[in-house]
Amino acid sequence: MHGVALIIVMVITGGAIAFIGDKLGTKIGKKRLSIFGLRPRHTSIIITIITGILITALSIGALAFVSKDVRTALFGLEELNAAMTQTRAALDASMLELMDMQRESKFTQEELETARAEITNLKEEQQALEAESERLREGNERLEIEKAELTSQNENLSSVNENLTNANENLSSANSKLESTNKELSEFNITLTADNEKLSQDNAALEERAQNLREGLIAIREGDIVFRAGEVLASAVINGNRTADEVAANLNKLADLASRSIAERFGEEIDSSLWIYQPEFQRAVETISNSKTNIVVRISAAGNLVKGEPIRTSLSLYPNEEIYSAGEYIFSKEYEINSPEDAENVVRQFLTEINHLAVDAGILPDPLTGNVGVMDSEQLYKLLEKLESMHDKIKLTAHARENVSSIGPLRLNIKVEQKGKK
Repeated sequence: MHGVALIIVMVITGGAIAFIGDKLGTKIGKKRLSIFGLRPRHTSIIITIITGILITALSIGALAFVSKDVRTALFGLEELNAAMTQTRAALDASMLELMDMQRESKFTQEELETARAEITNLKEEQQALEAESERLREGNERLEIEKAELTSQNENLSSVNENLTNANENLSSANSKLESTNKELSEFNITLTADNEKLSQDNAALEERAQNLREGLIAIREGDIVFRAGEVLASAVINGNRTADEVAANLNKLADLASRSIAERFGEEIDSSLWIYQPEFQRAVETISNSKTNIVVRISAAGNLVKGEPIRTSLSLYPNEEIYSAGEYIFSKEYEINSPEDAENVVRQFLTEINHLAVDAGILPDPLTGNVGVMDSEQLYKLLEKLESMHDKIKLTAHARENVSSIGPLRLNIKVEQKGKK
């Protein structure tokens, strides 16, 4: 709008000056005026030229007066160009600086993100440290409680220690008395030793007679049968949870042991080599190698074996467990003895009841006799001799002489007590 106003002013001003110049030229031409002695026509031309100059000068002057931009374009163009050059240079510098600032801002943003991530990590570590601190605090509290308990226990132990010290003094006194008693028992033991030698001689004679009787009974009842069905030829405990090769080697050793035992028993009268059904042998190897516990293995006669026949056998497997420990109480019962003849019946009944209890507890009985225990002739003789000298009501108590597992045998210590008249 400002440019349109300037054009309108210039048009009006030019038109006005042209009009005035035309009127002035016409008037001068009519009056035939002369300037500087020139001819009127030349004077009219000069006035027209001056009029055109005035139009231009006045137009420019009017524009310069009205518009600052025109004045700047007429008189300050070079300064404007210089200012524009400086401004452009400053703008370029500002753009470069802006680009640098943008790059720095990018780097700063990345550093800010890194710092934020580090702050997050530090917060997580702080939370973990706070949790660990809480756990340590709780642990310290528990330790304090345990410390108090240990202090209390220590005081109790100190009291117990004082009691044990007093008991030790009492035991020392009792030990002195026992030493005196032991001396007396030693002297008595010398006498018993002499008696024992005599009993050993008697026992050997009894064993020989018993063996002769057994051989006679077998010969009478079974003729040429050397082994009866189910008779155990050899038994042993084999450790489980091992390789099949190790278990197979142990089974083969047990078979060799049975063969040697048969050869020693019969000499060259029979072939002592054993025949074991191989599928049964392999099943036994697999069962033992997979077992977590030890296994009792019995090699038994598969049937009645007559002289001249191969020795066919079968394998029986049982888990081996500890049934009684040494000194463990097994059984006790009261009986009445009215005559020396009752002693044998009492012992037979007592051992029979113990045998049933042991079988129920897990000791493997002999397949032929059903017995689980072994009592040598000397022990049996002493027990019978003692019972024959007693009368009225007595009590027998049996304890295990040694540790006994499933494979047996059960050996006993039998205590005899006189209970008085019934």
